[in-house]
Amino acid sequence: MTDGGTWADRRRGRRGNEYGPASRGLPPGDVETVSKYLKERVYASFTGLAIVLVLAANAEHHDAADALFSLVIGVVGITLAGLVAEMIAHLAAHGAFPDERGWRTMLRIAWGSLLTVATPTILLVLAVFDVMEVETSLRVSAIVYLVTLGLSGWFAVRRARLSVWQQLVALAALVLLGVLVIGVQVLAHG
Repeated sequence: MTDGGTWADRRRGRRGNEYGPASRGLPPGDVETVSKYLKERVYASFTGLAIVLVLAANAEHHDAADALFSLVIGVVGITLAGLVAEMIAHLAAHGAFPDERGWRTMLRIAWGSLLTVATPTILLVLAVFDVMEVETSLRVSAIVYLVTLGLSGWFAVRRARLSVWQQLVALAALVLLGVLVIGVQVLAHG
């Protein structure tokens, strides 16, 4: 395909623009930011999902407050690790700390990672106040994380320059890889 558009682009009558076909209308720096934002949200979602699944498998050993603490600390930890990794990468690549705009971008990306724990936190707070059972809040939290990961994969595949058939195959491959990642993380945290 040389016109720079995906099947979805052609269906909507869109074409590539001055920033190139892969950017879909975003300036090159913004494409990189979207990529990093999505990547960090996926990391945090996988981490949160693994923690929720391990807690749910051992729910009889955890009360709601313990589950809430474990989940929030786990997601905050992976978010801080991502932020530090980004700082190290920036130092290595540019020989200096980021400027003000770079810091704002890094913090916005980290904030996006932290937001992945918002709904599960609300559900576990409801369990702390006995509005909901701990097992139920963990089960619903796992569903929230699975939907988040599914939508992230769908968003990525939908933007890919692939035919519908190739997009479906790519999404299926992402789902299988996601199941593998979840399995490894549950083994590690279990």
